[in-house]
Parts: sequence; structure tokens; C-alpha cells
Amino acid sequence: MGTITHCLHCPPLTAQPKKRNLFSLPIKPLPLLRASTHHPFPLTTHDSLRHYRKHLARSTAHSSFFPQTLPSIDDLSNISPLTVCKWSAIVSLALFAARKTVSTLLNPFFWTYFSWSWIFWPWLLAISLAIYGLYCFYKHSTGQSSLFEQLAIVTSTITWLTLVPPAHFNGFLQGWPIAIFFIYHYFFFFESTVRRRLYGDLYPRAHDPKWDVTLPLPFRIAFAVLVFVGHWLAAREGPELHLISGGWANFATWVFIAAVMFMRYHSILYLSKYSEKVSVPTAVVQFGPYRWVRHPIYASTMLLFTLHCITLRAPLSLLLIVAACLVYYGRKAELEEALMVDQFGDKYKEYMDKVRYKLIPLFY
Repeated sequence: MGTITHCLHCPPLTAQPKKRNLFSLPIKPLPLLRASTHHPFPLTTHDSLRHYRKHLARSTAHSSFFPQTLPSIDDLSNISPLTVCKWSAIVSLALFAARKTVSTLLNPFFWTYFSWSWIFWPWLLAISLAIYGLYCFYKHSTGQSSLFEQLAIVTSTITWLTLVPPAHFNGFLQGWPIAIFFIYHYFFFFESTVRRRLYGDLYPRAHDPKWDVTLPLPFRIAFAVLVFVGHWLAAREGPELHLISGGWANFATWVFIAAVMFMRYHSILYLSKYSEKVSVPTAVVQFGPYRWVRHPIYASTMLLFTLHCITLRAPLSLLLIVAACLVYYGRKAELEEALMVDQFGDKYKEYMDKVRYKLIPLFY
């Protein structure tokens, strides 16, 4: 009772004034404006706004891809026949290109010729070598080519004669074409080898230009074309490379190769011994291969082309190349013999009576 009485006599508590922070501002909730359209989500919180934006984006995308109304008959009637033909042609070309692309990609020969790994035959490398060879030939025609560029001319030409044709028709390379590629190089560098042996370098010496016997340009172009076509026909005519038989047939071929090489080398060697600066003859050569034919250098070149056809088992191409060589080298031999008669007179006529054949013993 005393406690209660004491509490009743206490003075009443008064509310203390709350201290106000000068830096605090009254925060009042901002009212949200409602659009005139109906919103599927309440717009009272931040999450509601996010859901609303997602819903609005889906609605816009849906309405853009799927129009609410289909085109009317009047719109279709405005399409002209020219428009129909144009779009028909575009669709047809697209289908043709797609079909051609698929068939090309599924063709194994596409990957053989254009394989980035170059496992079988690199067409890109062959084309690049041909372009560079033509560029070097242009510089050589202007007298500005280096020794390396002259080598590039020979290599690119031999590549397109011996390697590219069988690779194109077989899709790969093996056997004789690879061997013939190196044999051609060795064969056509004999003259340079002899010049280096005599003078210590590969550069030709200045000499009387009358001994540079050349036929008119149409003859040279025709001969080059026939030789090129003959090599390609030989690759087309012959069997596949893996079907070419070996054994004793290959042994006889190697004997023939050795005979052609010795004939070429000794012909150039004997001619250079009795010539000034390798090009101008100083005597009538009657030794070595010159005992059998009067122009063994030309004959050895013809035999080399014959060898290529033999290795590929292409008799018809062999006849074509031999005929072209007989006509071209026969005409060139006549011009050279006229110069020899003018230079040596009766001595060379006696040699002609002694060795009656120009290119082929017992035949021509």
C-alpha cells in the first residue's frame, strides 16, 4: 500500500522534446503514377518494376514475330510475275549452291587437292610455283634474272611436266613420276655443269650470235605446246600408278635411263672440248655419240621424253612427242648443218657422208 501511495503522489511524467538532426531530411514515400493501361503486376516495389519490364519485352517480341493479322488477298495480288521470277531464281541458285557445296565437301578428291596438310598433292603449291616461274621467266626475258630465278624457271616447268599431270589423274604421287622429276633436273643441268667445269661459274660467255640457232616463234610455241600436251596425255593414257608393274621391266628402264644420261653428258662434253665458249665450234666433232648420229644432244632430249612415256606405259603419247621432236629438231638441225658447212666446208660434208643419220640411228 505504501508503494502504491508513493506512486500516486509522484508528479506526472512529461514527454521530452526529441532532438532533431539538422542533416536529416524527412523521407516521404513518393506516389507512383499509374498508367492508363492495366498492368499485370502491382507497381509498388522494385521487384514489381523488374517483372513488368520483362513482361513488356516478351509481349513486344511476340507481337513482332507473330503478327496479329495475316496479309490480305489485296497484298498478295500486288505481287508481279517479275517478282515471282526473281525470287524463284534466287531460291534456285541458293539450292544449287548448297547442293554443290555439300557434294564438294563430301568428295574425297576435294580434300586431296586442297588439303591444308598437303599429304597427297598440294594444288596450291603447284599453282604458286607456276606463278613464280612465270614471273622469273619474265625477268629472264628482260635479262634481269638471277641464278636462283633461272633455277625456279626450270623447276616449275619440270614440275608441271612430270609431277602435276600424274598427280591430277591419280590423286597422289608415287613411283616413277618422282624419279623422273629428279632425272629431268639432272639431265637439263649437264650443260651448266660443263660450263662450270671449264670456266668456274655458270654464266654464259659472249660469242657470235649466229651460232644461236633458233626457229621462228610460232615453231617454238607449237613445239612447247605439243610437249606439254604429250606429257599430260601420257599421264591420262597410262594406268594408275600403283598398277604399273615392276621387276625386270624396271631394271630395263633404269638401263635405258643410264644410256640417255651418258649420251647427253658425253655429247656436251665432247662438243665443249672442240668449241669456243661452249657455243662456237672450232672443229668437226666425230667422237663419242657423234659417231652414231650428227645431233646427239637433240636425240638425247627426244629419248628423255620417250623415257617419260615408257615409265607411264603410254605408247600413243610417245608417238605424239617423238613426231613433234622429229619435226622441230629436224628443222633446227638443218639450220645448224648449213652453218657448219659454211664454217668447215668439205670436212663437214665428209662427216655427213660418214654419219648419215641426224637423230635416230638407222631411221632418221
